[in-house]
Amino acid sequence: MPSSLSVIARSALERYLCTMSTHAEGKLVTIVDDDESMRNALMGLLKATGLPTRVFASAEDFLGSGIQHETACLIADVRMPGMSGLELQARLNADHCSIPTIFITAHGDTKMRMEALRAGAVEFLTKPFDNAVLLQHVRAAIEN
Repeated sequence: MPSSLSVIARSALERYLCTMSTHAEGKLVTIVDDDESMRNALMGLLKATGLPTRVFASAEDFLGSGIQHETACLIADVRMPGMSGLELQARLNADHCSIPTIFITAHGDTKMRMEALRAGAVEFLTKPFDNAVLLQHVRAAIEN
């Protein structure tokens, strides 16, 4: 039997997901992560909120897709083979393509976090992160 705290937390997350879906429909969220299981988990989470979601296994694939200007929020892993998430952010900034970006990483440190935030990231989350916190930042990014 689940504890009353876990039921309350689950109920709060469900209410939040319902609220989010009514305000964020039609806003494309793009996920760039080389880890297939992470891409699938994030895609499932975001689709449950009603957000259109596209996923890419690499920064290069994302850049080659041409959907940068359709993306309302980008969720990117920091460490990936080829172009890193931070290099992707720098490239987008150089191309004057400002996308609210949320970085996720299992290998972050304070210096890396500060670099990302100074370059315009809206958040820098360390894995494992709380799904509700991620959704809160996605919502804030797409509503601005």
